[in-house]
Amino acid sequence: MVTRRKLLNLLSTLKVSDLIPHHANAFNPFSKTPKTLRVYYGTQSSKLPEYEMPSVTWGVIQGRKEKLVSRVIIFDYLKGLGIIPDELHDLELPSTVDVMRERVEFLQKTGLTVDDINNYPLILGCSVRKNMIPVLGYLEKIGIARPKLGEFIKNYPQVLHASVIVELVPVVKFLRGLDVEKDDIGYVLQKYPELLGFKLEGTMSTSVAYLVSIGVNPRDIGPMVTQYPYLLGMRVGTVIKPMIDYLVGLGLPKKVLARMLEKRAYILGYDLEETVKPNVECLISFGVQRECLASVIAQYPQILGLPLKAKLSTQQYFFSLKLKVDPEGFARVVENMPQVVSLNQHVIMKPVEFLLGRTITVEDVARMVIKCPQLVALRVELMKNSFYFFKSEMGRPLKELVEFPEYFTYSLESRIKPRYQRLQSKGIRCSLNWMLNCSDQRFEERLQGHYIETESVGPRFCMGGKLELPGNDIMSDEEAESDDEVLYRRTVSL
Repeated sequence: MVTRRKLLNLLSTLKVSDLIPHHANAFNPFSKTPKTLRVYYGTQSSKLPEYEMPSVTWGVIQGRKEKLVSRVIIFDYLKGLGIIPDELHDLELPSTVDVMRERVEFLQKTGLTVDDINNYPLILGCSVRKNMIPVLGYLEKIGIARPKLGEFIKNYPQVLHASVIVELVPVVKFLRGLDVEKDDIGYVLQKYPELLGFKLEGTMSTSVAYLVSIGVNPRDIGPMVTQYPYLLGMRVGTVIKPMIDYLVGLGLPKKVLARMLEKRAYILGYDLEETVKPNVECLISFGVQRECLASVIAQYPQILGLPLKAKLSTQQYFFSLKLKVDPEGFARVVENMPQVVSLNQHVIMKPVEFLLGRTITVEDVARMVIKCPQLVALRVELMKNSFYFFKSEMGRPLKELVEFPEYFTYSLESRIKPRYQRLQSKGIRCSLNWMLNCSDQRFEERLQGHYIETESVGPRFCMGGKLELPGNDIMSDEEAESDDEVLYRRTVSL
């Protein structure tokens, strides 16, 4: 009884404020009113219903209020800077406006403007110390210069959400594994920063595997990625394979196609339906033969991505007006040198005017250009030297030049002079074609007279098959393979 009486006396002297946490009293508008424990726990209380369970709900309710107040203050601060915070409502924001100010100022120091932040406002959810500094430090380490970090973040702000160890480092290791040079990593990522967000086992791996399967040399994947990193983001089933299948269907051997891609990987970026197929149809409409399409593409792969109709129309009119080449002749020119569609007309006229100035008629110049379109891309200085040797040393009639305009495409010092001197020493007189249009080994065999061969044109493509070389019946298998390789390199050389 004595103990019970002491306990009641003690409880009767306590106030509610002694039982409620101090931080709760700070936000309690009624905390100055003394209430006994008995009154506080009364079930009939209507004045203070939210305090019926202070130990459970007090902190949650007040924490939510704190966050709402802080959010309003932060939003007002951002609006004052011109930043639209509409997308930040569901984002976890810092507890004070000072932290948000630090983030904004840090981003502005890297080169971002208010407009850049408005383009991706979720960037404000990144911590300066936990996200921004580690990521930017790593990007600088792998070769992206500090002055260019701002531009990199503008292009791919999502990188600031990434984990350096878990997401960024594996991608860089993957690129190094493809033989991308260490010094080129920064360049590759600046061209295609979205690579840092790709999964290694996804599109990147499958695109590389497919390219290797069609004949691309694995050692050339690295240079291809350096030149055109976007290929790592292309899906095999919807982008790469349809393009390859279409080009193979035009008659391009896969081996030639692989060599093309090794040198010009950007071909994969041409839109098949919107650009490539219309350009192929355009070539056909201008008179290019279907069986020549593969050769045209192999010689000038960029033709697949040009605004071709406008270029062909302009050049066809120019050739007709200035060179007297009819549309059919122009189609043969395109077949033999498709680069002519992009050649400057001023450049074309220089060698043409040179030939006209040597008393060659317009009609003969037109025939020469149709037979050897490379004439219109030659340097006039070299043509002058070759022509002077032809007239003064060889003393041959102009008719032979008209019949074999390819004469101007050979080197005077390394081929024309030495071979002419050999023929003179043996007292042999032959056509320009027989003298020049063969390898050094074949020329020696001709001089020895081991066999007689007819003059023939160069290699050509055949629809649906491998490249055919004239004279295969007198060549060994090893020599044929060697010539094949030379042709592959020549058709896709830079």
